[in-house]
Amino acid sequence: MAARIQQALGDAKRVLNVGAGTGSYEPTGRCIAVEPSELMLSRRRPGSAPAVRAVAEQLPFPAQSFDAAIAIFTVHHWSDHRAGLAEVRRVAAGPIVVLTWDSDAFAQRFWLVRDYLPEAVATDRGLPSVSDIGAALGPHRVETLAVPHDCTDGFSAAYWRRPEMYLDPDARAAISNLALLPAGVVDRMAAALRADLDSGAWHRRNAELIDLEELDCGYRLLISDGRPGDDPRPADDSTRP
Repeated sequence: MAARIQQALGDAKRVLNVGAGTGSYEPTGRCIAVEPSELMLSRRRPGSAPAVRAVAEQLPFPAQSFDAAIAIFTVHHWSDHRAGLAEVRRVAAGPIVVLTWDSDAFAQRFWLVRDYLPEAVATDRGLPSVSDIGAALGPHRVETLAVPHDCTDGFSAAYWRRPEMYLDPDARAAISNLALLPAGVVDRMAAALRADLDSGAWHRRNAELIDLEELDCGYRLLISDGRPGDDPRPADDSTRP
């Protein structure tokens, strides 16, 4: 997955990571990170890219000051995805790479949501869709990003072939989709999943997954060429305090 993101960035020498969190998928040695959360900034590993505390909707950089930008599992957290992506387009002269998910595909293909968390479908409906993000990006292409069975990142569908991980409170705490749901809903899911794992019902229902190397769970990579001419802002709106 990291290789696909790096490929989309091409040979960009100066990359902005917006909503960077702890720094997953940052290109080494050529990145500046933006993250509004002090907690996330405090958890960035030693040697991570330099980080600035700011929000996507008000990036503190001049126009076209980066060759490219990435936004990884973050747009759904922004207060205004249109304003945030307009800012990213303002400061990035080249490719913009956004990793998000297709809510319909996610609900249909990812067993945790389909069989145990119908409430997550309603939550997803209120978030920016792939088409919403694409409209704000301008000209772009969409690529499917399948999840490998041994994925080391702890996002929502990372454990699609390791269901027991969703019984681990620490693993669940790192998944924003679950954090948005009431604790009682998540506890009910965990109890039902534990019962199905103990009885063998989960394995019977999902037997076709056991030998798969990767799975399309609905994650999509949106890649915009980020041409400066597409910037919708006035020409003199080129800096931020």
